[in-house]
Amino acid sequence: MTAARRSTARANTRGSSEAGRLAISIAASVLLALTLVVGILGTQAAQAAEKRVALVIGNAAYAAANPLANPVNDATDMAASLEKLGFTVILGLDLDKPAFDVKLRAFARELEDAGTGLLFYAGHGLQVGGQNYLVPVDARLARERDLAFEAIPLDLVLRQMELERETKTNIVFLDACRDNPLARNLARNMGTRSAAVASGLAQVQTGVGTFISYSTQPGNVALDGGGRNSPFTAALARHVAAPGASLNSIMINVRKDVLAATGGKQVPWDHSALTGDFYFDLAALPAPGRPNVGGGAAPQLEERLGKLQDELQKRDAIAKSAAEAQLVQLRQRVRQLDDDNRRDRDRLFEVQREHASDRSGAKWQETTREIVRLQQGMVRRNKDIAELKAEIERLGGGGAPAPAQAAPVAAPVPQKR
Repeated sequence: MTAARRSTARANTRGSSEAGRLAISIAASVLLALTLVVGILGTQAAQAAEKRVALVIGNAAYAAANPLANPVNDATDMAASLEKLGFTVILGLDLDKPAFDVKLRAFARELEDAGTGLLFYAGHGLQVGGQNYLVPVDARLARERDLAFEAIPLDLVLRQMELERETKTNIVFLDACRDNPLARNLARNMGTRSAAVASGLAQVQTGVGTFISYSTQPGNVALDGGGRNSPFTAALARHVAAPGASLNSIMINVRKDVLAATGGKQVPWDHSALTGDFYFDLAALPAPGRPNVGGGAAPQLEERLGKLQDELQKRDAIAKSAAEAQLVQLRQRVRQLDDDNRRDRDRLFEVQREHASDRSGAKWQETTREIVRLQQGMVRRNKDIAELKAEIERLGGGGAPAPAQAAPVAAPVPQKR
């Protein structure tokens, strides 16, 4: 063989080898993508196969307080939505203490073999000494010791949901932060200990696998609304069945709707110790932007991966390095803004706790100005964070590790009605 022919053969061999490696790389990428898709669908299938049970309570006809307008409607509508989504629903309306105990015991029995347990409560609730209580309709709460006999400690419900269910999912929705005359009466009768009765509900620390959502941030009072449902439940019932939506995305949309409905006066709050995504609607097709393996997905994924690889190869090395440096700077700025928001949020809670029992006079006016200043700063930062994230997405950094979610803007302290 001549030297020219040997050189040509070596070039052809190198070309074939490079082409083979490229084909293997694409095939591996396709296999990885399909594995992720199967994993997502497998997670959904596992959730669908598990028993899901919900305790839904709506208390409105209080004997020692004016009746509430929304809770019965809120509970009825949520029960209907959850039943359509495959939940076994235990519904209780206008429950006195004995009836509440019966429903809670039935719920506890159903939880023993359930993969998902859910509590939805609409009605009066209160916090005393940092502990939260759900209030049956026959409660009068004339003195502090009545709490043990007339109210339901939220911790008791959470213990039942978490007992021997370490690997299960627990979800709690509390539309119970309304202006509560029973709490005010109790505070008056407690005398020097009246400061232990605070507005709204206290934040709860939960076990792994539990998610808790409040209709507004801890320590604040939610609005009842003028329609069939409260602002929180109206938004929750509307979004809970969104096709392919995770619990996190549902709560983001709920928060946006409640902010809009209340003019920024109420911000739904949540605490999550979940270890994975949770989906209410398991029967729906994957939503836009989520993988879909039906109808020949492998060729589509291969084509897309091939295009992406071609685009990467065409990029100029210098331009790519500059874009990566800019992405690092943008992400650092987002983290800084997020940390500033969390600092101001903690300060806001501290201020509200300090003045929970005294909201009058010059000192409260000064405190109100500080609250407004903190809120305005958080609003500006959230706008900056949204713009920075849009720029990160435009530069192609959406797949990189994201910073912690920005703290929601705290609502103004509502005045008691």
